[in-house]
Amino acid sequence: MEGVPALDEPLKNALGAATAKVMAEHLDLHTIGDLLHHYPRRYAERGELTSLSELPLDEHVTVVAQVADARVLTFNQGRGRRLEVTITDGRGRLQLVFFGKGVHKPQKDLLPGTRAMFAGKVSLFNRKLQLSHPAYEPLSGEASAADAVDAFAGRLIPIYPACKQLESWKISKAVDAVLDRAADAVDPLPAALRDGRGLLTLPEALRGIHRPRTKADIAEARDRLKWDEAFVLQVALARRRFADTQLPAVPRRPVPGGMLDAFDARLPFTLTDGQTRVSKEIFDDLATDHPMHRLLQGEVGSGKTMVALRAMLAVVDAGGQAAMLAPTEVLAQQHHRSIAEMMGELAEGGMLGGAEHATKVVLLTGSMGAAARRHALLDLVTGEAGIVIGTHALIEDKVRFHDLGLVVVDEQHRFGVEQRDALRSKGKQPPHLLVMTATPIPRTVAMTVFGDLETSVLDQLPAGRSPIASHVVPAADKPHFLSRAWERVREEVSGGHQAYVVCPRIGDDEDERAAKQKKQSADEADRRPPLAVLEIAEQLAAGPLAGLRVEVLHGRMAPDDKDAVMRRFAAGDTDVLVATTVIEVGVNVPNATAMVIMDADRFGVSQLHQLRGRVGRGTAPGLCLLVTEMPEASPARARLGAVAATLDGFELSRIDLEQRREGDVLGQAQSGVRSSLRMLAVIEDEEVIAAAREEATAVVRADPGLESLPGLRTALDALLDAEREQYLDKG
Repeated sequence: MEGVPALDEPLKNALGAATAKVMAEHLDLHTIGDLLHHYPRRYAERGELTSLSELPLDEHVTVVAQVADARVLTFNQGRGRRLEVTITDGRGRLQLVFFGKGVHKPQKDLLPGTRAMFAGKVSLFNRKLQLSHPAYEPLSGEASAADAVDAFAGRLIPIYPACKQLESWKISKAVDAVLDRAADAVDPLPAALRDGRGLLTLPEALRGIHRPRTKADIAEARDRLKWDEAFVLQVALARRRFADTQLPAVPRRPVPGGMLDAFDARLPFTLTDGQTRVSKEIFDDLATDHPMHRLLQGEVGSGKTMVALRAMLAVVDAGGQAAMLAPTEVLAQQHHRSIAEMMGELAEGGMLGGAEHATKVVLLTGSMGAAARRHALLDLVTGEAGIVIGTHALIEDKVRFHDLGLVVVDEQHRFGVEQRDALRSKGKQPPHLLVMTATPIPRTVAMTVFGDLETSVLDQLPAGRSPIASHVVPAADKPHFLSRAWERVREEVSGGHQAYVVCPRIGDDEDERAAKQKKQSADEADRRPPLAVLEIAEQLAAGPLAGLRVEVLHGRMAPDDKDAVMRRFAAGDTDVLVATTVIEVGVNVPNATAMVIMDADRFGVSQLHQLRGRVGRGTAPGLCLLVTEMPEASPARARLGAVAATLDGFELSRIDLEQRREGDVLGQAQSGVRSSLRMLAVIEDEEVIAAAREEATAVVRADPGLESLPGLRTALDALLDAEREQYLDKG
């Protein structure tokens, strides 16, 4: 086809319409390039030759033997045919079976007396070992037989990700048909980078991955193909970062003697070294004339809100406004309350008793009454309110700012790109952006998923934060442990403290229906439904926690009711709060010292870490009990053991990631990009990602338009059509 690069040619030209249609519909493969980048999942070795007398069940084996007997049997009243071949190597005998249309060729090839090699998986039928539909290669002549055995048994057979409509060996044949086109592959890596790191060319890597002669071929090809993925993705992110440095922004420098200084003077404690260091990074960014794009991540309770608030005050001092976007109303209200408390009279601008340098801190959520909302909108457009905290209600068209200088996004992974951009477009010029996440992310994931943001990490807890002891409570093996857990809750309450009990579900008819509609995974099909807040609260109030003040909190309550429950709990009027994960982020009740998480195995590692961070926020030590009915040897128990064993969120997020697939982690954030990570494992390939980021940054700095690297430009276009480019502005 004229003018179409070789690898962009449609598969139907090379393979015929029928095969191409199946590949497009079931494997999302459309071009020759797509097929060449459809890598084998693993390689079967025809294996060492095995003696027939010692065949292992369920393993792939290769045997050399002679056909002793072959007979065709009919079944199903003559409609079905089965070929049974008995082979022997002089020490043992083995049966081979072929069914249906698969009978004709072996019936001709495998006559008694024929010597051949057979490869297949050993199975058991009628208490006898057999190979069903084995691959075979007849042998003739002694000399050639030895070579043939070598070639046949030693070969690495690629096993491709396949589908019911197209088996791996058919995909393998299709690859054979187009593999010579690999020579035309345009190499995205700059030659200097490739040579400097001793990497194969792309055509060599494609041949090595599909048709390796040795395991070393596979390793070399993988190294090269990982680089492609890491480098092209990092170039896309580096170009975003570069483009951001070209945007104009208003520098916002802290003003001496302003609100920030007044706020610091009021603080009853000194900032941690980490908070001071990260604040400096943020202030340096705010002082530049292009928008800051920074990710602030830190341990649960490491004081991220304090750092964000100081940045907001600096911007207000400099004449701008700051907006904080929270994912839920409960969290927005909580931030509003705690920020107003931390600021005290500084948050009472325009009011009697307000400090000399003061501003208004307003809340804006969807459920506010019309009058309160009108008031808040007016304070924003006039500039009366320097700080606004809200949910996505902040993004609506009606919301206008006097001069938006900084956007702080809390719990980034819950916001889409469009939302982040919509808020940023409300500034006269692009505002500075600070993204906070309380789920510690391993550095490599941060570089891959949030690669367009510079990262700051808070990894020490503020002084006065107490340690949290965590224990697994195996309710099924040791029911008395659960009774002891409720005793511990009573002890905390009698010591003047409070406790949380977390359940996976709310528990009413609507909830039951939702649970049924949600497809259960195979391993959950036999399990009882997850424990529910309403049921557990009732059982506890009537049983082990009788006499204590028990309340419930869940996401389906009216916002005012939720707020009232949280206020009572924060004021100490409730002893035990039985809740869903609505308390996962941002809830701050220093007097709560104990948490019991029911069905803890149904939560993810990061989520458990997040939940646990709600206790031990005061001076008394925290206790977190992870209740499970899973057996000791299960992966779920191992996961809970890992959570109980360490309070290091970064370490836990690595464990979490190793246990899940990257796709879940990159999730929506990568949209189309996710499918491009075929070879790269984000955690294992830490060095590759870090090195690729450095190389990519240098390449983009030297040649932002990639004028001198047409191959890289082509690869980028393939990775990022316009929509995917948008998605890299993480969602």
